[in-house]
Amino acid sequence: MIVCRSAAELERLREAGRLVGEVLAELAAAVAPGVSTADLDALAEKRIAKAGATPAFKGYHGYPATICASINDEVIHGIPSGRRVLQEGDIISIDVGASLDGYFGDSAITLPVGQVSEGAAALLRVTEEALYKAIERARPGNRISDIGHEVQQHVEAYGFSVVREFVGHGIGQRMHEEPQVPNYGEPGRGPRLAEGMVLAIEPMVNAGKAEVKVLGDGWTAVTRDGSLSAHFEHTIAVTAGKPWILTEAPVPAKR
Repeated sequence: MIVCRSAAELERLREAGRLVGEVLAELAAAVAPGVSTADLDALAEKRIAKAGATPAFKGYHGYPATICASINDEVIHGIPSGRRVLQEGDIISIDVGASLDGYFGDSAITLPVGQVSEGAAALLRVTEEALYKAIERARPGNRISDIGHEVQQHVEAYGFSVVREFVGHGIGQRMHEEPQVPNYGEPGRGPRLAEGMVLAIEPMVNAGKAEVKVLGDGWTAVTRDGSLSAHFEHTIAVTAGKPWILTEAPVPAKR
């Protein structure tokens, strides 16, 4: 069942989303050569707890950490570790989820570590562009597949490929709700979008082929061909006007 949220519920989802956006911004500022993914995880857990919230991922189906930190060919669900130290030229996807007063936020960003290759920079740029193009399709009267079609059309135009095994999702008082939001497909299919729907839209894009596999830890998904992968995500609400990005971090005031 797809739930359409009231204005009051959307405000509560915005508070959870704002926190997630702020945590991601702090993590992005901390990304540098020599930093471990465990360092980033500890920073996120401390910040979420300070806000009176709960990490959404930790303990979810047994996942052991607060964030997902996926480096280079890791698509999603990379488990933070003190042994995973960022190197110049890496790219890292950081996925953060939090529950605040019973409502969830979920967002991800992929970042360069120092100077990266032109190919890596292009992958990040195109994947982020695809996210915002997809968000623009999240308007009343459109259909779920219009979102994924927008992603697929954009990234394939640059020679990149869309991951099929993992998709976006509804979100609200649970981390994963209906509907599923694929990043591919023909337009005009699936449920019709309506005001109050809340979706986590999250393009996962590979520089090489689309196929992925899950490693022996049962979580980390990597590209089968070893190519780089990028992941961007926002939680958004469908409104009467333009989509409301609930996980957008507030712009700091100028001093």
